[in-house]
Amino acid sequence: MLFEDLSLSKSIQRAVHELGYLEATPIQEKSIPIILAGNDLVGCAQTGTGKTGAFAIPIVHHLHRIVGSTKKTKQIRALVVTPTRELAVQIGQSFDAYAKYTNLVQLTIFGGVSQVPQVEALKEGVDILIVTPGRLLDLHKQGFINLDHLHTLVLDEADQMLDMGFIHDVKKIVKLTPKNRQTLLFSATMPMAIRELADTFLNDPQYVSVSPPSSTAETVEQHVYFVHKSDKRKLLYHLIRNEKISDVLVFARTKHGADNVVKALRKQGVAAEAIHGDKSQNARQRVLDSFKSKEVGVLVATDIAARGIDIDKLPYIINFDLPNVPETYVHRIGRTGRAGNGGIAISFCSKDEEVYWKDIQRLIKVNVKTIGEHPYPWKDEEEPNPNAKPDFRHKNKPKENNSRKSDASKKNKKRWY
Repeated sequence: MLFEDLSLSKSIQRAVHELGYLEATPIQEKSIPIILAGNDLVGCAQTGTGKTGAFAIPIVHHLHRIVGSTKKTKQIRALVVTPTRELAVQIGQSFDAYAKYTNLVQLTIFGGVSQVPQVEALKEGVDILIVTPGRLLDLHKQGFINLDHLHTLVLDEADQMLDMGFIHDVKKIVKLTPKNRQTLLFSATMPMAIRELADTFLNDPQYVSVSPPSSTAETVEQHVYFVHKSDKRKLLYHLIRNEKISDVLVFARTKHGADNVVKALRKQGVAAEAIHGDKSQNARQRVLDSFKSKEVGVLVATDIAARGIDIDKLPYIINFDLPNVPETYVHRIGRTGRAGNGGIAISFCSKDEEVYWKDIQRLIKVNVKTIGEHPYPWKDEEEPNPNAKPDFRHKNKPKENNSRKSDASKKNKKRWY
């Protein structure tokens, strides 16, 4: 569907046209008419699908009609709650672009920095407020934020807020808003807790979903290394030094794993940083700025933290740990090879991840090049079991006081990390 077919105001059409947007993405095509009609909405879509435009464009259209060119007192009429500083900044930039030819004022606020300039901006008046949960609740408690005139509430990246422990803050925020508001909830996944949140705070919402992409860009060259799990860090260092790889985004499965990869690389003299939910807003922004300015050549991230990373012309992606959801693989490597640029996606596959790799191959239907000539291949004595499933039991599980354990139970002591 073309944007000109969405009944948007001329000011929005002009801004969208200047951005080079002609056709709405699937999530935009499905969501914008529902939002323009004033309905509550639950949208399931990953970052990179045009999700921000799906809610920002109709919000700007609606508020522009209300505010117009008048000099009405600025009131917070749209509130966007998002979990991280990086996402808040990106959303704010999108609102600025879409509202370029309107008189709307947006403000982005987050924690980890002085509240003084944020408070001064709030006193001057804003139409659209983009916030992280903690700073919003703090400033509201101090009396600097009034949500009585709110028309639209957006809960963005709801599953990430759940993962980062913000879900209780989100519930508090929702209760501060008028009951007759329009509520929009967007999430990359729909766990039960998010569905319960939607059922509790949304009024007869319409559901839209965009399936994760199942194909990878032709501009991305894909390689896979079958490597023993304990040798992954060695292989990573080997590639960085011998293949002269830099400006690389490395995906790890866990925060702890990301930190360990960084420690191992630093011991070898490689400038590396980790970005994940345990780091403060300031720390994450500092790391991201260092990576963008090429002060740091290796950025190790978890999938959740990577949602707030938007880097043009990223030449390398390395899947240090394979994702257990094949669509996540497509989303990861889609961060390179953008806008017609080339890119290389490298995956490390250990024996216990073979089932993940088979699922990925079934999804993407691409004959990924296997790199067999490297120093750390699978060891012959540990042939993989194609039907085996990884053991997610915690490695620090207390030992059982049972001296008569069977041989079978002893075999199951092997842990999967």
